Amino acid sequence: MLDVQLLRSDLHAVARRLADRGYAFPVSEFEKLEAARKAVQTETQELQARRNQRSKQVGQMKARKEDASHLMAEVNAQADRLQALEQELEAVQVKLNEFLLDVPNVPHASVPAGKSSDDNPEVRKVGMPRAFDFPVKDHVDIGEGLGLLDFATASKLAGARFSVLKGEVARLHRAIAQFMLDLHTREHGYTEVYVPYLVTGECANGVSSLAKFKDELFKIDGRDLYLIPTAEYPVTNFVRDEIVALEKLPLKFVCHTPCFRSEAGSYGKDTRGMIRQHQFDKVELVQIVAPQRSYEVLEELTGHAEAILKKLELPYRTVTLCTGDMGFAAAKTYDIEVWLPGQNAYREISSCSNFESFQARRMQARFRNEKSKTELVHTLNGSGLAVGRTLIAILENYQRRDGGVDVPVALRPYMGGASVIARS
Repeated sequence: MLDVQLLRSDLHAVARRLADRGYAFPVSEFEKLEAARKAVQTETQELQARRNQRSKQVGQMKARKEDASHLMAEVNAQADRLQALEQELEAVQVKLNEFLLDVPNVPHASVPAGKSSDDNPEVRKVGMPRAFDFPVKDHVDIGEGLGLLDFATASKLAGARFSVLKGEVARLHRAIAQFMLDLHTREHGYTEVYVPYLVTGECANGVSSLAKFKDELFKIDGRDLYLIPTAEYPVTNFVRDEIVALEKLPLKFVCHTPCFRSEAGSYGKDTRGMIRQHQFDKVELVQIVAPQRSYEVLEELTGHAEAILKKLELPYRTVTLCTGDMGFAAAKTYDIEVWLPGQNAYREISSCSNFESFQARRMQARFRNEKSKTELVHTLNGSGLAVGRTLIAILENYQRRDGGVDVPVALRPYMGGASVIARS
């Protein structure tokens, strides 16, 4: 949630920056709410001053043994009005908070202006795509050719946008997640956590706008519970309504979960294979930090996600999302895109974002600073990485002429030493 003081100090500048990300900030609606708030506060202040003056006069008259009943009646009436004004102010504040909950974050000054992914500047490119001396297949043809990737059975079980993995491909999927967890905990200093796959509406609204994005979530019928679209939802909420001691920051968590997304509005996109599914696994990185370090940490966290691809020797590039391609809550985001030979394109495998205090304000997640005053934390997260898309990248980049797949060296200890997934 935006800091309302930011809007009060420079409303039109904020509105222009939000327009860069395609959001038309309703200036007149905000001004109307602010006018109502100011009117109530002004009347309250004037009435409090008048009541204090009358109370002083009552005291003076009583000291002179004069009749002050008419002033006392006025003071009592003012007390009743002040109570009514307090309720009016609370009602205005509720409306203002509800208004702010639907406003996206303001892009950081370093975020380039743009309208779509076509305007995302490349930060770096690592590794060269492999030159194949045989016709390249995509992951669907590779997996089905091995008899280890089964979309027909998945469709029979749950409909479209699901998959069944079998044998060594299922083992490879498990190995990828284990490898990621081990690297992030042993080398990058994250604490592994295991969390519920369901969260309440309050948790969902703490990291994003439930009102705006509830159609993208799977809801449990008759319960205030939603299947998580990413481990960001439960893990970031660890600090909801908490005041974290300064010496405990940064908090660094890594979590492997299945993720569930309804993909509302995405039908017709990436319908082939495992690129866009209702259920997929992801290893998520979350950091809770002091504000002055958050952009340094964004670079660090992005590097942790990139380290997976480097060790797996998969070509990738990193781009900065422009204003028109950013997520609702992010102040700045890097996308990491892995090379997929079957599509002859780079495709997203991780998004790493700094949300600054946007999520923390929604969750009231704070820390006690050096002066022992409470201050909002900054929150960051990123995929480290999406397990299914990593599997796709391995199948396509390590495919063999004979239909098999070479196992990346880094994963062989997790595959019982196997170097190849062979065609049976």
